[in-house]
Amino acid sequence: MLYTVKKLTFIKKCKGIKSKNMADIVDTAANAGSFNTLVAAVKAAGLVDTLKGSGPFTVFAPTDEAFAKLPAGTVDSLLKDIPKLKKILTYHVVSGKVLAADVVKMKSATTVEGSDVKIDASNGVKINDATVATPDVAADNGVIHVIDTVLIPA
Repeated sequence: MLYTVKKLTFIKKCKGIKSKNMADIVDTAANAGSFNTLVAAVKAAGLVDTLKGSGPFTVFAPTDEAFAKLPAGTVDSLLKDIPKLKKILTYHVVSGKVLAADVVKMKSATTVEGSDVKIDASNGVKINDATVATPDVAADNGVIHVIDTVLIPA
């Protein structure tokens, strides 16, 4: 019995320390295999250290297929225009860990970029014109919601 009490005390003291069993947002996206363009863009924009930070962050992560829907040459153009790339990428990030159960109660959310994204949960969940394909992908410094369209700030 004493052992159990000590074990629970240890667990409570360790709460808030990053788990070694779960990857951060960048590594979670990289390991998934369907966010190669997003990860490359995050690296090009110099945002890796930020998104590997303690956060927590909520990332609306467009898949490689979402990036492929952009007009030809758009991704290459963005990779050469780092300020614009950063603006677009930070438009996909909300401060805090916002799980799907919370997202569906919201009408909008302010992004790290500074603008709001519109949220519509009347028929599935849409972030602006993007559909959330997979919600609540856990990371040790936040959560990823997979979306099917790249979000472009106004």
